This record gives sequence, C-alpha cells and structure tokens, in this order.
Amino acid sequence: MSTVGTISFPSSDFSAVIFDCDGTLVDSMPAHFDAWREALAQYGAANVLAEDVFYAMGGRPTKDIVIELNAEYGLKLDPARVALSKREAFLRKLDQVELIEEVAEFARSLRGKVPMGIATGGSRFVIEKTLQIVGVSDWFDEVITADDVTHGKPAPDIYLEAARRLGVSPMKCLALEDAPAGIDAARAAGMMVVEIPCPMRI
Repeated sequence: MSTVGTISFPSSDFSAVIFDCDGTLVDSMPAHFDAWREALAQYGAANVLAEDVFYAMGGRPTKDIVIELNAEYGLKLDPARVALSKREAFLRKLDQVELIEEVAEFARSLRGKVPMGIATGGSRFVIEKTLQIVGVSDWFDEVITADDVTHGKPAPDIYLEAARRLGVSPMKCLALEDAPAGIDAARAAGMMVVEIPCPMRI
C-alpha cells in the first residue's frame, strides 16, 4: 500500500487500473454542476438539482439523471435536449478543469507498467475534450464512455467492458472512483476499489 497525499493506493495485487474521469482523475465537478444549472435554467428548472444531490448522482449518464429529475419533480424535460445543452455549457467551462494531482501522480507511476483505462459516465466527445485539456490523452490504453454500453453506472457494464478491452480479468482490476454509482458499479464488476474523496463528503 502506498499513500500519495491523503489517498492510499495498493501497490500490488492488480494487473490493470481503471479510472473514473470526472471527480476522480480530473477536478471537473464544480464546472459540471454549473453547467447543469445553466442547462436546466434554459427549461425553467434551474433549482431542481441541489448540489448535494448532484454529487450523489455523480458518474451517471446525463440522460439518466434527467429521467430521474422528471420522475421526482413531475417534469417533462427532454433528456436528449437537456443533455445537449448541458454538454455545450460544460464545454464552455473546460478552462476550469484540472488534474487531481494525487490521482494523476499514481497514474504517472504506472505508465508503461500495467494497462490503464478510463470508465466514465460521460459522453465520448466530452471526455476526449477533457483528457486533451489536461494533457493526458495518451496515458490510457482504452477509454470507455456511456456511449459504449447500454446500462450506465451503477450497473457494472462499463467496468466489465473496460476489463474486456484491456484483456484483464475484472477480479485483477483496480478501479478508482469518487461517486456512489461508480463505486457500486466497480464493486458489482468484482473489482478492487479505491474511493477518491468527494468534496461533498469530506
């Protein structure tokens, strides 16, 4: 076990590492929350997503969150339209995104030693832009997004697909996650999990 800053990482017993992106590898959650508020405001629903609820829903695909908001508040928001508005709002805030250095340092230490992947509830377009802006696009052997699976987190599908593409048994994969849905997904896939502290839970 090695400790980088306040996070303890195992030093053995894994053959691949799979990182969540938002809130785990990159400090992007404040920008995502602002983008959500901005997008929902366009449809007269700016106040339906409280910050603590947003963090609790972290890791889930945007459309799934809109569907849940519709059910909870009796809304009729179009998931596809809100998702597009939210994506556009977030892309305007990419300059606010930066690496979470403790996690990035762990990833750097493993480059060229074990296969590494990304498993994210975000869309491929947004995640690729995010990885580019922080300069780590070439760190990962595979990037699996919500576009690649039918069922998003907390279902294990995205982690199982990442393990399959990396050619490593899920039982030999280490997953890094910050949000409840992602932690549940990785554990359901049979992976070891390092929980990255979420600002709303510190």
